[in-house]
Amino acid sequence: MVLHTLAASPASAAFADCLRVLRAGDAVLLLGNGVYAACDRDALESLAQSGAQLYLLEDDARAAGVTAETDCASRVDMDAFVALTERFPKQLAWY
Repeated sequence: MVLHTLAASPASAAFADCLRVLRAGDAVLLLGNGVYAACDRDALESLAQSGAQLYLLEDDARAAGVTAETDCASRVDMDAFVALTERFPKQLAWY
C-alpha cells in the first residue's frame, strides 16, 4: 500500500504515470495542481476506477478556487495529511 501525493495537473505526463501504477489499497492525495482533477470529470473517474482511496487537500483546493464537491474524494486538512503519511509509510510524490 502506497500513498501517492499527486501535485501534477490532469494534463501532465506525471498524472498519467501515476494512474498507471495505482492499485487498489493505495491512497492518492491531490495537492498543488493535482487539485484540479476534482474539476475534471474524466480525471476523477480514472482515479476512482483505480480502486485507490482519494483525498483532496482542502487548503490547496481552496487556494486554487476548487470548490466542487465530489463523492469520490474526501477533503482533508494538514493534520489528516500527516495521519495519512503515518498510515502509509511507503510514499511516491508525483509532480
